[in-house]
Amino acid sequence: MTDNVVPLFKDPTTGTYTLPGDTPDTPAAAAPAPDGVRRVRVWTRPVRGIRRIVTDERTRAAARLVARHGMYVIGGTRVTARRTWEGRTASRYERMIRAAEAGGNFEEAKEWEDRLTRYRAARHHRRMDLLKAPQDAVKSAGYATGLTLGGLLLLGIVLAIATKDASWILAPLATLIAAIHWIVMVGTVVWGPAVTVGPWLALLALWGVGRKQQTAPQWTLPAKERDTAGAPITPSIVVTALRDLGIAPLRGAIKEMGDAGAAMLGPIRIAGCGVEVDVTLPSGVSTAEVQGRRRKLAENLARHEHEVFITLPAAARTVRLWIADSGALDEPIGPSPLVTDETMTANYTTGKAPWGQDLRGDSALISLYQRHFLITGLSNQGKTAALRALALWLALDKTVEFRIADLKGAGDWAMFDGLATTLIQGPTDEHVIDATVMVEGMVAEMERRIQAPPGTVFTPLIGIVDEEQVAFMCPAIDDDKRPYGGSKATSRYFMAARKINNQGRAVDVLLYQGTQDPTDQNLPKLVREGAHTRASLALGTESQARMALGDKAVDGGAAPHLLRQGLDKGTVVVASDGITIPAGQASITVRTHYIDTGTAGVIADRAKALRDGVTTAHTVSQGPEHDPLTDILTVLGDAPRVLTQEVLKRLAALNQDAYGPWSFIDLKRVLDGTGAEPYKSDGRMVIGRDRITRALTNRPDTGSTSAAE
Repeated sequence: MTDNVVPLFKDPTTGTYTLPGDTPDTPAAAAPAPDGVRRVRVWTRPVRGIRRIVTDERTRAAARLVARHGMYVIGGTRVTARRTWEGRTASRYERMIRAAEAGGNFEEAKEWEDRLTRYRAARHHRRMDLLKAPQDAVKSAGYATGLTLGGLLLLGIVLAIATKDASWILAPLATLIAAIHWIVMVGTVVWGPAVTVGPWLALLALWGVGRKQQTAPQWTLPAKERDTAGAPITPSIVVTALRDLGIAPLRGAIKEMGDAGAAMLGPIRIAGCGVEVDVTLPSGVSTAEVQGRRRKLAENLARHEHEVFITLPAAARTVRLWIADSGALDEPIGPSPLVTDETMTANYTTGKAPWGQDLRGDSALISLYQRHFLITGLSNQGKTAALRALALWLALDKTVEFRIADLKGAGDWAMFDGLATTLIQGPTDEHVIDATVMVEGMVAEMERRIQAPPGTVFTPLIGIVDEEQVAFMCPAIDDDKRPYGGSKATSRYFMAARKINNQGRAVDVLLYQGTQDPTDQNLPKLVREGAHTRASLALGTESQARMALGDKAVDGGAAPHLLRQGLDKGTVVVASDGITIPAGQASITVRTHYIDTGTAGVIADRAKALRDGVTTAHTVSQGPEHDPLTDILTVLGDAPRVLTQEVLKRLAALNQDAYGPWSFIDLKRVLDGTGAEPYKSDGRMVIGRDRITRALTNRPDTGSTSAAE
């Protein structure tokens, strides 16, 4: 090899040295060196050639191949040596004892200690027997030799007598000697090749053990085998993922367990589009620590965060992991039975709505009987579609009456025109006022039912307020200076919703609420906690999740704030006794069926065909149609006083639409503060004509008052 002398030119601006052009036609060595230029001796071509060889992908693949199979042999030797050592010593029992103690399972540790005691006793007996083995072997060898020689001589004598030839006496013994000679000859021939081939066969066996146990590191494997995304979940993978969570007591306990770390795990069961496994945590490790590292655990399992769910079953110190097949949660779940089964009907009392599928792939059926409903989530996550799917199922029960206020007004509930007795659609303050009066009308109906004779059967009345946050944030104020929105006791909407939540279920007057981005301002505590069924789509923070589902559900593993905004549309976390939830859990995750607006209209048409026809009111009148004080004076006539129950009957006869739903509470509310309040006469509540006349005379505002007030 010859040296190449290459001039280096210094750039005056940068101070760096560069080589002249190096091409096959004009090599660098042939370039002239200007005056003052330093010549540097370099090995240019060999260095470049070596670099190309080293960095070539084929060289890397060959290096990985050699390293991989070499590690198979080394790993196989280690595995075989460990198996041999454990088979000949008590190390296996000691390891299992340490694993049980590290896992806090002291009963199992005691059982392994008993096994160890029995093993050592048996080993002692075997060793004592070995002390007598040499003399027993000598005796046995002597007996065997004598019997063999005696038997051969006896056989020879028999043959000699049979053939009348004395030479046959030693013939069997000679045959044995010849056989031994041939065995020695064959052994001499085979011994050489066996000595040569034997080590290679042993090496091949060790390689096979290492390959089966996958003892080579990941970097030595081919690229397609190094990609572990979506790999099947095995006990080894789960234990390794837990070990690497960064929880020091858990890592230490698993190290102590060694190969017995899988003892922490229950059976890995197929659960829908994933697997499920219970993990009993070692002493000193809390379930909250594992729950708080959901993302890291998912990444350790080669999954995305949304593909791993951590819940708390009934067993103490145990977490239940549900691990989805890679990418399975991004696949659609199929159409709703409401769409595929055109003969389906509903039963509010005994039936369950087909809402979707749980993560195990089982149908998620939910009972709506006498349960207020609340659903929350960020905007555009499928809240209205999920709520509307339940209403469409209820609509197939012709006894259910709907009163709906859609405070978004985008036509999502338009198909209920002709199904609902009230359908309000729009986001303005006027629409909120109408919605408030609608809910107050439900309160009046609830109070009428409560006062009905015992045993009276009522048909279900479902009030639905979608985008309820618009109602709570409404700044409008009525003529009595009472706000429609807000969360104080003076708020008309808040008080009406709270009253229904408190008493409505007993008489089948139910309120379904849908709101987005919940806060204490747009979803007050007393209203949200009155819902029996609480569901949430994707949310932004854990505090919002607690508002939506309650502390118990979130502490038990419910995590709607970990759902992916935009990607997990229609996926809800539900806390309710109306849906089957696995034992020991406080919530369940459901992937709801999506029913588009056009298909919802088809289902609504089927529901309309079951009914005789419903006239839908699109507003609730707020105009001065009547004056309660004047009407009360009218029905009193000339009587000085009339029983309150009689006044209510006369008012209903005067104006059924306005006063038909009235109860004593409505009558008292109108008269409070006027000086004409009901009073007792002869032990019964009455209304006095003179007091009503005085109240009308002294009233500063002669305008009429809405009956709904």
